[in-house]
Amino acid sequence: MRIQIAAVGRMKSGPERELVARYLERAVAGGKPLGLTGFDVSELTESRAGSSQSRKVEEAKALTATFPQGSVVVALDERGKGIGSEALANTIARWRDDGKAAVSFVIGGADGLEPDLVKRADLVLSFSPLTWPHQMVRMMLAEQLYRTTTILSGHPYHRGD
Repeated sequence: MRIQIAAVGRMKSGPERELVARYLERAVAGGKPLGLTGFDVSELTESRAGSSQSRKVEEAKALTATFPQGSVVVALDERGKGIGSEALANTIARWRDDGKAAVSFVIGGADGLEPDLVKRADLVLSFSPLTWPHQMVRMMLAEQLYRTTTILSGHPYHRGD
């Protein structure tokens, strides 16, 4: 099953981008024996539309266009469901075992995600009720995807209960 991150906004060169790359490289290596592949990032330019709603609609169309056919969609939103790392890993494993071809994790721009895209998502996931910059969300997501591979493989990186 292919894992994709679709994000509005481009990360500049620097420690944030390097940290995301490091975690995703680890996820690629750990994911192969688990049937998890890709761990690709699709960076989309922020819309320049005049209103917040118009920007969100344009960005939602661009994000949706990146999803592999039949992709499970996970929207990252502070109003979403907060789950633990083991529950996320088990959810991803269930999708894989159910024969899903891909999972697309979606990170919105400064205005957030368009409500219809959030409603369409198979899971709306929150890292916290706090609002985070997209760079930090991407770093946290990359770490959680790597953590998922360690949980599913029994690697000691994750020290859960």
